[in-house]
Amino acid sequence: MKNISLTVILSLLFIGVSFAQESCSKFYPLKEGSTFEYTNLDKKGKVDGTINYLISEVRSVGTATAATFNLKFKDKKGKQAFETDYTFSCENGIVKLDYESLFPSQMMKQYTEMGLEMDISGTDIEIPNDLNVGQELPDANVTMAMSMSGINMNVSVDRTNRKVENKESVTTSAGTFDCYILSELNTSKAMGANIEFQTKTWLAEGVGMIKSETYKKNGNLENKMELTKYSK
Repeated sequence: MKNISLTVILSLLFIGVSFAQESCSKFYPLKEGSTFEYTNLDKKGKVDGTINYLISEVRSVGTATAATFNLKFKDKKGKQAFETDYTFSCENGIVKLDYESLFPSQMMKQYTEMGLEMDISGTDIEIPNDLNVGQELPDANVTMAMSMSGINMNVSVDRTNRKVENKESVTTSAGTFDCYILSELNTSKAMGANIEFQTKTWLAEGVGMIKSETYKKNGNLENKMELTKYSK
């Protein structure tokens, strides 16, 4: 767990950001018990781990639909690196990922045991029901302020320049899908250091995220994830 950066965690959680009921969103017709497996590949195309999602609960909260996801990440050796549950809601054709649930419970527990005091704030990630090429999407961010023994530290991730770039057909071992391509700039700030990377995400109606690619500031590919199998 200690070797996984916050930006990687947020990238993994983005996979589930557009899950919603058929009555609310075109993306990911939701059904409890559905599973999705993604393979993480390094810049050379070698397997660097797997991510498994289980839709564990779907419930109504007022006029919104709320869902709970269980996420398990295994490293390239098959060892489980972390597991967490997180939530999102869908209302009026817009899906929102709750920023407070972005931090894995395992990580939060470790920090609490270390005596850290934490305060989380931010803006939910949104994806509207209807996507169109050229469309701009709202920015999002999450910040965790930590304090221990008089020492303060802030960790934040800003997701800016979000837009729908294009549409194209994509093939993985899970099949061939017609996708929207979403791009955004991610800026991670911690202890005075800023790390920027660009991400592209391919979303297919009725299935969700098919693949995602992360690029360094210089444009070189850093890693990617692909849907390898799913059951719904």
